[in-house]
Amino acid sequence: MSTAKPAIAVLGTGSWGTALASLIARNGYPTTIWGRDADQVASINTAHQNVRYLPGIPLPESLVATGDLGLAVSGADLVLVVTPSHAFAETLHALAAFRRPHAGVAWATKGFEPGSGRFLHEVAGEVLGAGVPLAVVTGPSFAKEVAQGLPTAVTVHSDDEAFNGSVAEALHGPTFRAYTGNDMLGAELGGAMKNVLAVATGVADGMQLGLNARAGLITRGLNEMLRLNVALGGRAETLMGLAGLGDLVLTCTGDLSRNRRLGLALGRGQSIKEAVAAIGQVVESVQTADEVMRLADRHGIELPISDLVRRVLHEDITPVEGLKLLLSREQKPEYPEENVPGTFSSASETRSQRG
Repeated sequence: MSTAKPAIAVLGTGSWGTALASLIARNGYPTTIWGRDADQVASINTAHQNVRYLPGIPLPESLVATGDLGLAVSGADLVLVVTPSHAFAETLHALAAFRRPHAGVAWATKGFEPGSGRFLHEVAGEVLGAGVPLAVVTGPSFAKEVAQGLPTAVTVHSDDEAFNGSVAEALHGPTFRAYTGNDMLGAELGGAMKNVLAVATGVADGMQLGLNARAGLITRGLNEMLRLNVALGGRAETLMGLAGLGDLVLTCTGDLSRNRRLGLALGRGQSIKEAVAAIGQVVESVQTADEVMRLADRHGIELPISDLVRRVLHEDITPVEGLKLLLSREQKPEYPEENVPGTFSSASETRSQRG
């Protein structure tokens, strides 16, 4: 009986894709990373580093990079997609032609499908068809720290228990813990929505509103995540773990977060265009805020923090105006009697809850 580890293809040579590919290769798995940028591919293969996104961090020599998607996917037993959400569907369509019949597909992409607002597991199910094992990797994890081998914990969610275990096993290592769950919707909502709330805390910190304000925004932001999640059919406990609270705290407080840095810049008076240009990478929160509010409106959920972030990102109001609107809201119970934490019993109850 063969004991060889399955071959894994990681799609995306950005900071997160490179960090995960490096992790998996160090765990002893035959790992190929695919990217469109020929210079990045060459840098990974010859200098063993991603000079653009993770400069100065050595990558394992066993990690092989290629610009040929067919070559990467056709030999893989497991495919891990790590592209921005706007390229997710396109990447799935492209890999489908080369995917081996037994190979499952996981992703560490966060966000929604632009335009439709669909969750990524819905997109994957439609593009790849029934019977293909799917999983989402999410949780509090900055790419730079993972690439440096610093301790990290994430969670992997899937409806396929065996595939879930395979993905978690490939990631799990001496300094990287991979837990498992089966609430894909809740895990994806947490990973997307925390980016919107990170902008809010970044704005507050940029305006020097203090640590009390930051803690209040994180806590009330978590409440918004919980209420929307349950209305959509997710489980409250998912967002009290790594996929929700963990990722939210990290993204709202860590300056490696692009979305937090966007908020900081806005709070200091920069325009959206200036802030995004200075960050120099994809900032998911602008599109994600729109999709979050579309979902909230559809289900009758009031999300005051997320709504004000959306309005600030569209430059409908200034951060100062947003702050005044938030602070002028009426006094109310922290939790209405019909919905205290731990008893989010039904979506119908949640629809009546005001934020």
